[in-house]
Amino acid sequence: MDYVSLVGIALGLAMDAFAVSITKGATIRKVTPKFSLKLSFSFGLFQALMPILGWTIGKAGESFISAVDHWVAFILLSYLGIRMMIESNKAPEEKNSDQKENDINFKTLITLSVATSIDALATGIILPSTVGAKNAAAMMISVGIIGAITFILCVAGIYIGKNFGRLLSSKAELFGGVVLTGIGIKIFMEHMFFT
Repeated sequence: MDYVSLVGIALGLAMDAFAVSITKGATIRKVTPKFSLKLSFSFGLFQALMPILGWTIGKAGESFISAVDHWVAFILLSYLGIRMMIESNKAPEEKNSDQKENDINFKTLITLSVATSIDALATGIILPSTVGAKNAAAMMISVGIIGAITFILCVAGIYIGKNFGRLLSSKAELFGGVVLTGIGIKIFMEHMFFT
């Protein structure tokens, strides 16, 4: 399994959640360990579940996907990366207009978790060909790494947001977009010119 690409994908996917964590850390009245763990666990869990769903969808059309996987990876990762780069240019007020609050309610938590992990759904379709996660065990290791990296970055993001505010959230999304786009180009180049 290609752990370098897997970690790169995990970092790229986690940047949306990381950016939201920074924003929530900046906007919440008092950051507590309970709040930090709740938000980070939810983001990490959804970031791990979405690729499994995407992988399941991809398994249904495995023979077709294997013929075009490098194109799919290139298009999906580039699209997601470019979209993240565009999002990074939006003003913080456009992304999150929440007032200061003490905690996050369940509905908002789930909505944010799904919104920040939806990109991982598409990634799950191409993850087996991208990082070599060809069976269920390898896929579980892959999504575990994705979820763990998201969790760790979100915990850090909340405390970064608490200390440094909203200024850093757009940089995280920009970095994530560059990473995802770069991995898409790498996969395309490898399949087109080095196989």
